[in-house]
Amino acid sequence: MQRRQFLQTAGAAALVGAGKSISKESKPDPAAPLPASAPRLLSGCCAYSFRKALASKQMTMEDFILKGVEMGLEGVDMTVYWLKSTDPGYLAGLRHLALKNGIPFSGAACGSSMVQADKAKRDKVLDDIKKWIDVTDALGASHLRVFGGDLPSGATEEQAIGWIVETMKTACEYSGKKGITLGIEDHSGITQTAKVCLEIMRRVDSPYAGINLDITHFVPSPGEDGYAQIEACVPYATHTHIREVFDDQQPIDLDRVWRMFASAGYKGYMSAEFEGKEDPATGVPKLVDKIKTLCRKYSTV
Repeated sequence: MQRRQFLQTAGAAALVGAGKSISKESKPDPAAPLPASAPRLLSGCCAYSFRKALASKQMTMEDFILKGVEMGLEGVDMTVYWLKSTDPGYLAGLRHLALKNGIPFSGAACGSSMVQADKAKRDKVLDDIKKWIDVTDALGASHLRVFGGDLPSGATEEQAIGWIVETMKTACEYSGKKGITLGIEDHSGITQTAKVCLEIMRRVDSPYAGINLDITHFVPSPGEDGYAQIEACVPYATHTHIREVFDDQQPIDLDRVWRMFASAGYKGYMSAEFEGKEDPATGVPKLVDKIKTLCRKYSTV
């Protein structure tokens, strides 16, 4: 209850002073403790941005880590689809490479979807999520992205939310013991409205549950466009994916989005998830440069 009240207060604070950027003159004394509302926005990139090169084996996950260093990022998101294995030695090697190059993992991302009507399938998904929690722990990261999933034929939204809550509650109990937070992404299917994402957060009610907030995927609902839904979910954001267009290909005002996160006192990664038509070799660095500029503009530290 206390967590929800705090986050609701933070969300309300986002409406105060909307549109005001954080200037250098307003930065606090470095020796003083940071106020709870001070934004700390960090640049990142998802391995998914280089999915074609990774899938074709033209790039390895080791190459991706070093590419993050080359782009001057503050963290990289390890989409697990392209890990060569989950062997402890291999994972330890990736973790060591990141340490030697001074770049942390902002988290990991798996494709487990929790909307399963069959109890046996839900149990299997839970086992899969636990597996990826263990991998995330081995990498030394503290966040794992999971999915809700598509609504099966004949099922209701309320049923689907119940299945997600059942699975996510148990998964968070497991991840919390390792200090790992699970972020459900508003990717497709049941979680494409803020209303559903927030209801899941309310019912899971765990300090180790959050929203992996992809700013592009919300579908319009009465009185709420994409921006309104982003803003509603920011207080629960534990990781963020950044693209430049909504799913309907309308351009996103990234500056407006950053103001929302800064006003809510968000502390975390703003990770590029490039899906443009341009070659990722040039398109990803361009998006990353925009992210880095906005992070510098709106962070107080």
